[in-house]
Amino acid sequence: MCGIIGILGKTDVQDRIVDGLSRLEYRGYDSAGVAIMSGPKVSVSKAVGKLANLKSELARKPLLGRVGIGQTRWATHGAANAVNAHPHRAERVTVVHNGIVENHAELKSELMANGVVFSSATDTEVIAQLMNVALCTASTLDEAFSNTLAKLLGSFAIAVIVDGYENAMLVARNGSPLAIGYGDPDQTGSSEMFVGSDALALAPFTENVSYLEDGD
Repeated sequence: MCGIIGILGKTDVQDRIVDGLSRLEYRGYDSAGVAIMSGPKVSVSKAVGKLANLKSELARKPLLGRVGIGQTRWATHGAANAVNAHPHRAERVTVVHNGIVENHAELKSELMANGVVFSSATDTEVIAQLMNVALCTASTLDEAFSNTLAKLLGSFAIAVIVDGYENAMLVARNGSPLAIGYGDPDQTGSSEMFVGSDALALAPFTENVSYLEDGD
């Protein structure tokens, strides 16, 4: 069972995301990865096996930025390797996803027929590719996300960050749990925001947590 963590922060979030993932290790996993918004563009680091392998990779090549997502993945579609590890990226869109997209084969065939090239064997990459295509015709980021979700069948907890949108993270739940954490407001009235597969992952960051309902 996969574990998701995401932070819209005010300082570098890499270490906190890894800490959140460590609190989700009990859910079981075979690979792990993080994606960090560095300036207007997202960078991704992934590793197969224990979280220690990802920590070693990040120690060698840190990812700096105050917005990021991460996931521990248990393979369902596609082998347990670095290519299939989460997060998944399609040009401007980076996604983590817990659950199963039941109509992923149909959606993938439609996208490939329109020239979309896939790099993994996962159902999750379908979400990233759909969202990337939706951005071409939608007038807003929210519209692109809504149009993407409308095409998905199955259970999911999703978190998405998009190149060029440095203050936004899109999340949705249908069947798989997802918690939202609210940080303490600063002097300007703004606060950090957190998302995780459960409140345990968010415990070091905030005690103010709510759970999304299906359809949120």
